[in-house]
Amino acid sequence: MKHITYLAIALLMVSCGEEAQFDAQGTFEATEVVVSAEGAGKILKFDVSEGSTVEAGKQVGVIDNIQLDLKRQQLKAQQSAILNSRPDVKKQVASLKSQISKQKDELKRVDNMLRDGASTQKQHDDIEAHIRVLESQLEATLSNLNNTNLTIKDNSTALDIQIAALDDQIAKCNISSPINGTVLVKYVESGELATVGKPLMKIADLENVYLRAYFTSDQLADIKLGDTVTVTADFGGDKRYDYKGRITWISSESEFTPKTIQTKDSRANLVYAVKIAVKNDGRIKIGLTGEVKL
Repeated sequence: MKHITYLAIALLMVSCGEEAQFDAQGTFEATEVVVSAEGAGKILKFDVSEGSTVEAGKQVGVIDNIQLDLKRQQLKAQQSAILNSRPDVKKQVASLKSQISKQKDELKRVDNMLRDGASTQKQHDDIEAHIRVLESQLEATLSNLNNTNLTIKDNSTALDIQIAALDDQIAKCNISSPINGTVLVKYVESGELATVGKPLMKIADLENVYLRAYFTSDQLADIKLGDTVTVTADFGGDKRYDYKGRITWISSESEFTPKTIQTKDSRANLVYAVKIAVKNDGRIKIGLTGEVKL
């Protein structure tokens, strides 16, 4: 957000030897934001006009995002194909587990026969060796299948990140204001091409304005943050309206005197910028002259 001062010098002294009826004077300003494009492409819709009000976060326009959407669909299809290629571990090892179970049953039968002298030790050893081979095959198969599933999961996660990046780009094709405010300037129209960083409109919060007034160093002793003061908007002639103001900021540096001058007399002539927040009733305009009475 950028605060733009429309009048650089405020009147602090009175002329013709007459005493001023105010303690400080300045100009009204507002918080202004230049909304720029975050996406690139043709502006399909931009429903704002100068002087219209906008709500923070509410979409007022859109930049063409068809190519981004098609790319997103492509990535989703790739992800679906990858996930569908996941091996069914349970089915792929079912045969080996069945063979191992049968061989263990056979081993028990041979052990019983061996005790009765109806079998040989070699038959027992051969079945045990076969079981060890099958168990080794099962372990290797499970390891390969698990590694395959992990690779598929990693690839799917990588695609999730790419899809999230595209979702962010697509979202940035929607034009909205970051603040509630009034459109001061509209820089583009529907049908024009937008590039990243191209200004689209300037918004100002005209409901909450502030007067940038200037006080001498002597006056600083009588003010502090949060103080309530009377602010008078001068529309010219006899049209003057009073508002309640609150001091929200006091500059820590002087505006018009070089910092290198440190004599007592020069310090007394230093002036400091002060921001005074005012609730606008719709009459106050940016750049209007205002006066402050402590």
